[in-house]
Amino acid sequence: MEAARNPRRTDIEIDIGRAAAQVVDRLGREIRAARRRRRQTQAQLGALVGLSQSEISRIELGQGAGAPIGVWLAIAAVLGLHPRFELARDPREEPVDAGHLAVQELLLGQARAIGATGQFELPIGSSDPSLSVDVFVRDDRRRRLIVEEAWNSIGDIGASARSFQRKIALARDLAIAIGGDKPYMVHGVWVVRATRRNRELVASYPEVFTRFFPGSSALWVAALETGSPAPPQPGLVWTDIRATRLFAWRRQVAYSTTTPVRSSSGSG
Repeated sequence: MEAARNPRRTDIEIDIGRAAAQVVDRLGREIRAARRRRRQTQAQLGALVGLSQSEISRIELGQGAGAPIGVWLAIAAVLGLHPRFELARDPREEPVDAGHLAVQELLLGQARAIGATGQFELPIGSSDPSLSVDVFVRDDRRRRLIVEEAWNSIGDIGASARSFQRKIALARDLAIAIGGDKPYMVHGVWVVRATRRNRELVASYPEVFTRFFPGSSALWVAALETGSPAPPQPGLVWTDIRATRLFAWRRQVAYSTTTPVRSSSGSG
């Protein structure tokens, strides 16, 4: 009877074998160095983890590819080492800020659709890297600048509000530099993914959000989508979970239009 022929190893099997050999060789050298620093013999280490001296020797020589992961963990524990096993990031995994990027993508596309120029993560504070506008829209046709903050998940409300106000103030300086004697109008809006958490957060603090965003949400949606006049006051609008469309935020608190609120429009 003809002896069974060994199937030819594929390229991926060869690469895996080579990578495994490199790993166990490196680990073996690290174990040998750690054992010697502790002045232990191979037999002593083996006794502590339930292996023979010869098995420890093979591991230290880079021949431990067949050793179960439990053996490696036991050796690491006895030597006081901190084992670490991790895989490289999956190239098909979405970016950590995928939700945030999706909102920015939507806003940039809308700016282009109305003939304006949208800039991504524009650093507006020269000395403070946190003062970067998510989407900064320059609309020369309508002589306006819009500070658009994209929110995947709302965090520290107070700190975020202060940062937003600072960006608006810096945008006013830019509006004067661009417009000269006739500064551009400056507007600001938050565009928030309508996740359950974000909805609950906004609903939990109706007075806070209503007073900080007095601008009509419906008019803001129209301004972003069609280029119609933007409210002079800051606003908040929702985007669906997949960031494909905008829709208005329905307030839970009656708001008086006579209540004094600092305007985000430019002067002049």
